[in-house]
This record gives sequence, C-alpha cells and structure tokens, in this order.
Amino acid sequence: MTSTDARRIGDTSPDPDSPDSHPRRWATLAVMCLAVFVTVLDGTIVNVALPTLAVELGATTRQLQWIVDAYLLVFTGLLLAGGGLGDKFGRKRMLMIGLVAFGATSAYAGAADGAGGLILGRGLMGIGAALIFPATLAVITDVFRDSRERAKAIGIWSAVSGMAVAAGPITGGWLLEHFWWGSVFFVNVPVVIVVVIVAWFVVPESREHDAPRLDWAGVFLSIAAIGALVFTIIEAPVFGWLDIKTLAGFAASIALLVTFVWWELRTERPMLPVTIFRNLRFSAASVAITSAFFALFGFIFLITQYFQLVQGYGPFEAGVRTLPVAGSIAAAAVLSPLLVQAVGTTQVVRGGLALMATSFVWIGFRAEVDTAYIEIVGQMVLLGLGLGATTAPATESIMGSLSADKAGVGSAVNDTTRELGGTLGVAIIGSVFSSLYVGSLNDAGGVFAELPVETQELAKESVAAAGIIAGDLGANAPAFLDQVNQAFLSGLHVGCFVAAGVAFAGSLFASRFLPARAK
Repeated sequence: MTSTDARRIGDTSPDPDSPDSHPRRWATLAVMCLAVFVTVLDGTIVNVALPTLAVELGATTRQLQWIVDAYLLVFTGLLLAGGGLGDKFGRKRMLMIGLVAFGATSAYAGAADGAGGLILGRGLMGIGAALIFPATLAVITDVFRDSRERAKAIGIWSAVSGMAVAAGPITGGWLLEHFWWGSVFFVNVPVVIVVVIVAWFVVPESREHDAPRLDWAGVFLSIAAIGALVFTIIEAPVFGWLDIKTLAGFAASIALLVTFVWWELRTERPMLPVTIFRNLRFSAASVAITSAFFALFGFIFLITQYFQLVQGYGPFEAGVRTLPVAGSIAAAAVLSPLLVQAVGTTQVVRGGLALMATSFVWIGFRAEVDTAYIEIVGQMVLLGLGLGATTAPATESIMGSLSADKAGVGSAVNDTTRELGGTLGVAIIGSVFSSLYVGSLNDAGGVFAELPVETQELAKESVAAAGIIAGDLGANAPAFLDQVNQAFLSGLHVGCFVAAGVAFAGSLFASRFLPARAK
C-alpha cells in the first residue's frame, strides 16, 4: 500500500514521503506552545498560593499537600492513555476535548468553597492536561516532516515548556498580590478559550492510519501501574520509606508494571509497543529527560522556600528571582539543535546534564543565609543552560525514533518521563531535606531545646511555622531563627548534592548509550 492509499478521507496530514511539511506548521507550533504553556504552568503556579489557601479555606497541612499532588497524580497516571487515545481517535480531537475539560475544571477549582472541593477540582484538571500534553508534541511531529525543522520546532516547544515551569511562581505571586486566591485557577480559562478557537481553524487533524481497536487492558494497566507508583512516592515521606504501606505500594507498582509489559508483548495490537525501548536513541533519551526533571523539580521545591523563608522575599519577589532559569532554558533549547548538528546528540545531552550537576554542586557548597543574589543568578543560569541543552535534543531523539503514526505514544512516553522525574525529584529530595531539617533541630540545643515540646514539634513541621513561633520569643528570636535557618540550609545542601548525583548519573548514561546521530 502506498502512503497516498493509506491516507484517510478527512485526514489532512501531509504525505509522509513528501519533502514539504504542512503549510501551517509554524502557526500550529505557536498554538501548541500556548497549550503546553498553560498546562505546565498549572503544575507550579499553585505552590505560592498555599499559605493563602491555608488561611482562606482553613486547609490543613495534609490538605495543602493534596492540593498540589492531586493534579500531578492524575496527570501522570493518564498520560500514556491520553497519547493512545490521540493516535486512535485523532490528536486534534483529543486536544480540543482536553482543553475544554481543562478550562471547565479550572473554573470549578477556582470557585471551590473548601479544601475538599479544591482537591477534587485539581484532580479533574489532571484529566484534561493528560489529553492536552501528548497531543501537542504529536501534532508538532506530524506537521514538521523535515528532520531539521522538526528539531528546531521541538527546541522551541521545549523552551516554552521549561519557561512555564519557572513562570508558575511568578504568575502566581503577581495574581495573589492583585486578586483573590481563585485567580490562580481562573487565569487558565481565557487562555484555553483563545487556544480552542485558534486551534479549530489552524491545527490539522492526524491519527494513526488503520488504527486498531484500543487496547483497553493496556490502558487500565498503565494507569494502575503509574498511578500506584506516583501515589506511593508522594505518600512515602508521610508513611516513612521503610513503612509496610510504602513497601507494599512499591511492590504493587512493580507487579502492575511487569503485568503491563507482559500484556503489551502478548497482545497483537499493543497500546505501547514496549520493544521500542530496545532502540537506544529512544530509551537513553528517556533516561536523560527523567534525570533532568528530577533535578529541576527538586530544585524549584527548595529554592522557592529558600527565597521566601530564609532570605525573606515575598511570593512575587521570589518568583521574579527565578527568571534567570526561564531565560537560560529558552536560549539553550533554541540553540541546542545547532549544536547537535555540529557535534551530535550525545555530546550536547551529556554536556547539558553535566552543567546541571555542576550548578547543584555549586549551590550545595555556597548557599547561605546571606548569599548574594548575583551569585545565585550564576547558579540558575548554569542550571537553565544545562536543562535546555538536555531536553530539546533528547525529546527530538524520542520523537524522531518513531513513525508519525506513533507520535502520540512517543509524546506520551516523553511526557510521562518528565512527570515521573519531577515527582521523584520532589518526593526524594523533599524527604531528604525534611529528615535533615528535623534532625538538625533535634541536635540544636540552646533556645530551641528550651522551648515546650509542643512548640518544638510545630517548628519541625515547617520553616514557616518556625517563623511564626519566633514572633513570640522576644529577645531570643534572632538566636532561634539562626538555628532554624541553619537547619534549613543543612537540608538544602544535601538535597542539592542528591540532585547533582542524579544529573551526573544521567550524563554518564547518555555518554554511554545515547547515539550521536539517528541511524
């Protein structure tokens, strides 16, 4: 069958044998970047609103954690299914459905009158995001058939995605200074409306030709496996990493993952052809992205607290101070395809992860209460350059390893590695930080040791709680805050070293297994 014969009536994707890509490809790229920006932005924008939510909604610490985690859990668990649905029923169709669902549930979350309703709304938002995110990259891969143009387009997509991570705290801080807490969710609604209208006229439809019946067993097993893993990682710092519930959760995750792989190898029409992981260009690039986002999300989790709780900046001021990360990510992501053409993917990805590792080592050794911001700028620029140089070439390697028909699945795998890496980064680095923070206070002596046991336990819960306690200590407040800050820094330093180790390990893996060029 020729490629022309294979094209379906109503499928406007260009002939894959044609040297010309889709005529509206750059306009389509702009729409996809805007869609992915609002999706990624929502993953970090809520963090700066947590203190406000605690007051306005009376949310407990446990509820605040789930306000953040519900979105991530549902988003990550449904990504593979979202990519498969796009391949089966049409990527534009799934994109439009996802956008409408995301906008509607954002409004529901913003109008919630209690913490429980907000947690539910955040989880529902994850469903829409899981349909949007894989569709964006799959559409880009379909409309950019020339490999060099596709690399540039994915570089721009990666730059926008990275900037959205850093823009979340800035946008959230600004909104909270001018509007009520619900604005951090309602801000999604007008953006979604614009994207839906423009996408309707600009974005072409594409799907997998001769798509088989959807692998519902694979969909269920993938959701169950990833959902169990993400839930266990999120809950492990609460239960304890060696608690029977945590160990049972990891065991269940492994069992479900093994069952999923067994089923996908057995079924005639798998949702995820797991044999693609034999392609080192695909699998090694996936490891590189996981390592990069592990380090990035762990860093953002710590640095926003460092700015606000140790150096005393407000939410908006803290968000603005993360701008160097966003700018350097964008620059490196756009320029990295040129470097790949010159020296190959291996060198660029290996160097990017090594830059990230270097920045974390620098922060781990130098971060103090009075560290000058200009030095922090240098650390963040190094981090951003490394991230941009890693994600754009690695993403292109993943998508370039597959046929256009499998773009949805490839995009879903790429997105899942990002979210799993970020989840692991926050959970593991956050757990390391918390353990060291509490341990340092337990060994502090002095003013802390003289406090009532109940007050000590409250201070151990968070640095923010310790700051409130300091307001009642009078002349002892400076000495107490110094103990708290030193405890925070002890956790920050080791957390950065953990991030550096993961990034460096990813660099070594890419150096050994990631091919320099597509075969």
